[in-house]
Amino acid sequence: MLFSSISFIYYFLPISMAFYLLTPKRFKNITLLLVSLLFYFLGEPVYTLLLVFSSVSDYLHSLYIEKHRGEKKAKYALISSIVINLGALGFFKYIDFFITIINQILKVQIPVLGVPLPIGISFFTFQTMSYTIDVYRGEVKAERSFLSLATFVCLFPQLIAGPIVRYSDIASELKHRVTDLSKTAEGVQRFVIGLSKKVLLANGFGEFCILYRGAEQPSVLFHWMYAIAFTMQIYFDFSGYSDMAIGMGKMLGFTFPENFNYPYVSKSITEFWRRWHMSLSKWFRDYVYIPLGGNRVTKVKWIRNIMTVWLLTGLWHGAALNFVVWGGFFGTLLLLEKFIYGRQLERLPAIVKHIYVMFLVTVSFVIFNADTMRIAMSDLAGMFGISDLQYGLPLITNESLYYFKSYGLLFVFGFVGATPLVKNVVLQFKALSGKTSKSTTLAFSGFLSLFMIESVGSIVLLLISTANLISGSFNPFLYFRF
Repeated sequence: MLFSSISFIYYFLPISMAFYLLTPKRFKNITLLLVSLLFYFLGEPVYTLLLVFSSVSDYLHSLYIEKHRGEKKAKYALISSIVINLGALGFFKYIDFFITIINQILKVQIPVLGVPLPIGISFFTFQTMSYTIDVYRGEVKAERSFLSLATFVCLFPQLIAGPIVRYSDIASELKHRVTDLSKTAEGVQRFVIGLSKKVLLANGFGEFCILYRGAEQPSVLFHWMYAIAFTMQIYFDFSGYSDMAIGMGKMLGFTFPENFNYPYVSKSITEFWRRWHMSLSKWFRDYVYIPLGGNRVTKVKWIRNIMTVWLLTGLWHGAALNFVVWGGFFGTLLLLEKFIYGRQLERLPAIVKHIYVMFLVTVSFVIFNADTMRIAMSDLAGMFGISDLQYGLPLITNESLYYFKSYGLLFVFGFVGATPLVKNVVLQFKALSGKTSKSTTLAFSGFLSLFMIESVGSIVLLLISTANLISGSFNPFLYFRF
């Protein structure tokens, strides 16, 4: 079930919240777990058992690890847990990819299995793995209550698309959390903002990308518009879903980690990955990069560590060669910034650094979104006036000019929305209201006015998003494939 669907927004979410709020405090986790399992069951009836199995497996492994802390038995239990988690992820997500590779290398015809991918398996697998590893490291205590751990694993707001929440992030809130009107209102507002990003921006850019694939008059302009459109689509799609997850977490009394921090304002690739999908970057840093030695090793091993992380990051996103190339592309760029031209880059004007980042990021997402490397190379070639490996692709055609005019306003909204401009204006308005309100009465009046503006704005965005969902059928979610 999509968060950005009428059935979720107007049926599942309000009914679930009503049951949750009416449930006595000591039974809230039971209600939340049942609601979360129902949510997953409605999308993946069979694979709900996989989700439950994952919860049981890591619950038992963590208890065993803590019981035998300091012994070899604990290490063996950790290995067992990791093998089970990665085994499930590897089978469901990568088995056909590996079979295809074997067929190509050995020139055999092993039939692919065509196993459907469980929704969100990459996310909840990483969450459960991080929990067991943290117990082994002694960073958290093993959860004695299976109800609490299962609630953590199955928590529906972030179950299928992140952010990747670690047990330590919400351990205390699993036991004691507060839901009040202020926090609920903040959560609703964050949810609506995420919904608007998804429905009003991401879906519009996604429709343009489909039009690009069916273009009858390809041009350099059309290729660049497509590249920029997908770069915008994936940002608003994924950050919008993260906003909705964080907002629903607030409604339920949880504080989930931020996942995006305006990555398109970055001035280096290193900075970009400190702002994009932050929960995944931190996961690979803490559970792969640092255990390999991080940067406290020889230069050769440091390079190995960086490339290992980024090849795995690419593979995490999908079982295809273009994802591996995409990860290797970013790994190479990070190495170049660290060892070759990082200091020179810092001395360049801010606008030049920004153009540098956005050019490379846009190129990377063209590779990311291609079904095959052949298509990726064709798309990239078109951006530079090459068609079928020959020069001569027209700069502009009537078709591309028509869509440029039709979607121009959407691109403008996308460019503005990808920056903190609107957020900064709101913050400045709040600060100004606080300074001008010298008395308690004026301060309260200013707060009330701001609250009304934000509330009305949220209602308007919700209504516009709803109207778009009712009138349109295009509402995919890119990260369901992961």
